[in-house]
Amino acid sequence: MDCEIRDISLAADGAHKIDWVKKNCPLLRGLEEDFRREQPFAGIRIALSVHLEAKTAYLCKVLAAGGAQMYVTGSNPLSTQDDIAAALAQSGLNVYAWYNSSQEEYTRHLRQVLSHHCNIIIDDGGDLVGMLHSSMREELPYVIGGCEETTTGIIRLRAMAAAHQLAFPMVMVNDADCKHLFDNRYGTGQSVWDGINRTTNLIVAGKNAVVAGYGWCGKGVAMRAKALGAKVIVTEIDPIKAIEAHMDGFEVMPMNQAALTGDFFITVTGCSHVINLEHMKKMKNGAILCNAGHFDVEIDMAGLRAASLSSIDQRKNIIGYEVRPGSFIYVLGEGRLVNLACGDGHPAEIMDMSFAVQAMSALYLVQHKDSLTDKLIPVPREVDQKIARRKLASLGLSIDVLTPNQEEYLHSSAI
Repeated sequence: MDCEIRDISLAADGAHKIDWVKKNCPLLRGLEEDFRREQPFAGIRIALSVHLEAKTAYLCKVLAAGGAQMYVTGSNPLSTQDDIAAALAQSGLNVYAWYNSSQEEYTRHLRQVLSHHCNIIIDDGGDLVGMLHSSMREELPYVIGGCEETTTGIIRLRAMAAAHQLAFPMVMVNDADCKHLFDNRYGTGQSVWDGINRTTNLIVAGKNAVVAGYGWCGKGVAMRAKALGAKVIVTEIDPIKAIEAHMDGFEVMPMNQAALTGDFFITVTGCSHVINLEHMKKMKNGAILCNAGHFDVEIDMAGLRAASLSSIDQRKNIIGYEVRPGSFIYVLGEGRLVNLACGDGHPAEIMDMSFAVQAMSALYLVQHKDSLTDKLIPVPREVDQKIARRKLASLGLSIDVLTPNQEEYLHSSAI
C-alpha cells in the first residue's frame, strides 16, 4: 500500500461515515456482492479522482471488492475529508489526498495516482484525463478507457474529441438518465441548499435567490429555493431554457439586473465569470454568493480580491469582501463547489444511483476492451435500465410490463 494522507488516526471516524453510506446505498451493496463473487476487475488498476467523501469511498470499496487495485485522490481540495482518506488507506487502498491542499500538492496527488500504469480512469471534471494527455503521456498505453462523472468534464472531453486529441474511449456517465435526471436535479438541488443553510444559518424564505443557469442542476437549485420560500430569479444565455424557467414560474432577467435585487446568488453554468466584478459592485450589502459548478471560475474571485477595499473571515467558509465603503458581499467556500466545500455533497441515495452507473460503466469497459472503437461512449441503455429496475426494487415499487400484443403494436407503429 502506497499513501500520502494527513492523519491515519482519523480512520475510525471515516469508517463510521462510510458504513452509514453503505446502509443507505442498496444498489452499491448489491454490486459489491456481485463483484466480490465474480471478481470482474481482477488484475485491473483503477485511477480515481472524485470528491473524496464517504459516498466516493464506498464506490472505491465496491470496485476493490471486485478485485481492482485502487489508486485514489480527490477532485477538489476543499471537498476531501481527511477521515475518509484515512479510512480508505487503513482498508488497504492507495490514497493520495488531503483537505485544503495547495495547487502544487493537488497536482502531485494526481500524478501519484496516475503513476501506476492504471487501466481504467474514473474522473470528475477531467483533471486526470487532462494530465494523461499532457504531462503524463507515457501512461497512455496502459489505459483501456475511462468514465467521466460530471457535465464540465464531458464538455472538456467533447472538445478533445472534436480536435482528435482524445487517446482512449471515455464513457459519458453524466449523460446517463440514472445520473443526470436524479443527481444533477435532486442531488444538486438539495445539497446546495444544505451547504448554504448549514454555513450561513440564515433564513431563505422571503428572500431573492438568483440562480445562474437553468440546466438540470439549475432546475434543482431553483426548485428547492422555491420550496424554501424564496422568490427565484433565473439568468440564462439559452432562450429555450429561459422560456422553460419562465413557464416554471420563475422570473427571468440578465445578471446585470438580477445583481441589484438578489440576496443569494448561486452559479450553476460550467462557464467562467458568470458573476463578474461589475455585477458584484452593484449587489446589496449582505448579498451571499456561491458556486455549484465544478470549477471555481464562475465567480470572478481574482477580480473581487483585487478590487475589494477589505476582507474579513466572517465565519467558517464565509469570507466578506468590502465592494463599496461599508458594503460587504459574502462568498461561501472560496467560490468552490458549495455543496461539498460547505457540506457533505449529494444525499447517499442519489449517489447510490450515480455511482452504480460509474461501477457498471467501468465494468462495461473491461468487458468490451477489445472491441471499443468510439472515443466518446454513451452509457448503454441496458445499463441505465438495469440500474433503474434495481432502484425500483429497492424502493419496493413495481411497474407495468408490455404484453406481447403491445410490443408488436409498438414495433409495427415504429415501422
